[in-house]
Amino acid sequence: MWKYYAVLSAIFAALTAILAKIGIKGMNGNVATAVRTVVVVFIAWGIILASGEIREVKLLNRNNLIFLVLSGVATGLSWIFYFKALETGNVSKVAPIDKLSVAIAMGLAFLILKEPIDLKTLIGGLLILAGTIVIIL
Repeated sequence: MWKYYAVLSAIFAALTAILAKIGIKGMNGNVATAVRTVVVVFIAWGIILASGEIREVKLLNRNNLIFLVLSGVATGLSWIFYFKALETGNVSKVAPIDKLSVAIAMGLAFLILKEPIDLKTLIGGLLILAGTIVIIL
């Protein structure tokens, strides 16, 4: 199932870029990020309330909370910089450069999480890096 979820994530990320570029026209990127964040908060909490998963909140331990808060900070900063880039840049350039995060995440997964490196994954990450360099230059 993870592959289907990953493809859906990619589709919605692509829609996010297009919709955000249209929505940010004439507006400050920080305001746009704040509006978007409120929507995400309602969707996320609505899903766990509707599915009955709200009871799992009490299972969070200190380690979970620390790393989820740090992840939230990283997400917030990512969104702020993404919207700042969209304010003046073209989606066709901003979105692919943003996806350099995929190659960075792969490298960090190998280094920090000690995930195995296979040739296909390594080549894919290098191709993403190469594509980003082509777009930046």
